[in-house]
Amino acid sequence: MVFNVKKIFRISSDKHGRKEQQTDTDSPSEDDVYSQRLRNGANPSNHRPWANGSSTSLWHPSRSKDGQQTQHLQQNQQSDGSSSRSVRKKASRIGRGGKDSGGYFTNMTTGAAASNAAEPKLDKLFEDLRNPSEDGKDDLGVESTMKYLAALGLNPESGEVFTALELVQAPSLGEITRKGFVDGWKTTGYTTTEEQAAYILSLLPLLRSDPAYFKKVYRYTFGAGKEPDQRSMSLENAIEFWRVLFTAPGPTWTTPSHDWTELWITFLQEKWTRSVNRDMWNQTLEFALKTLQDETLSFWNEDGAWPSVIDDFVAWCVEKGIAKKEDAMDTSA
Repeated sequence: MVFNVKKIFRISSDKHGRKEQQTDTDSPSEDDVYSQRLRNGANPSNHRPWANGSSTSLWHPSRSKDGQQTQHLQQNQQSDGSSSRSVRKKASRIGRGGKDSGGYFTNMTTGAAASNAAEPKLDKLFEDLRNPSEDGKDDLGVESTMKYLAALGLNPESGEVFTALELVQAPSLGEITRKGFVDGWKTTGYTTTEEQAAYILSLLPLLRSDPAYFKKVYRYTFGAGKEPDQRSMSLENAIEFWRVLFTAPGPTWTTPSHDWTELWITFLQEKWTRSVNRDMWNQTLEFALKTLQDETLSFWNEDGAWPSVIDDFVAWCVEKGIAKKEDAMDTSA
């Protein structure tokens, strides 16, 4: 059972084979409504640390409309496993010693001169990564992107890939542009694949330990995961992303009594027939943060600023006995 990242890469980059468009959600705003309300003074204790429980794998194959399971990358993962482990070992050595000792912030303070000096090296590295017979002059396609991520030692079936894609601001999950690659990496000063692998490796623990960094990667994923000309992401893809983002190396959306990721997905598959817009995507994370602090859902009330889909989810939880009606009504938000 694997996360179908390659399938999603192809869907995200395919301009001619789109599925039938789903109806958009009833909350079309691109703004983060609830977070905006918090910034304006409601419930100021907004910073919530992630739970420290052990990770539970939530990877599952995506399902097509006819219910058939699709499984990709298993053979690739097996063949690339030894090379990925080798890259990680080398990366960890770079991160611990030599010119890079002192952590991943070392080269971020090298200044404009070093940044400018890195540009031609990064441009050459990008050219080396590009397949002239398949890729555009200034972009890496699906296959080249996957090979680059593997060269960084990243597990293509985990949220690890999003750290690298966010850094280079990949416009979609199946494409890396020359400008994004050069601009993203020149700020760090790392101009070789080995150095870049070490840097990315140092970022992975932050997905769990630094809520602000995870939030940045989480929000980036929405923009890269949807079709460029659409405001929303398909529910099928959103479910794949939630499953992989809320598991190692990222934080797990679980509490002592509940696996909230699976509850959320089960609810959506039973009740939700629409696509997922930016506000729904962002508010799912805000809701997740609160459930980690209060699994009784007592922070919610019907007069809050949550999207209607989350109101419906709370009602579904009450109906299923996951939350008590008297608990899921009281709030200071």
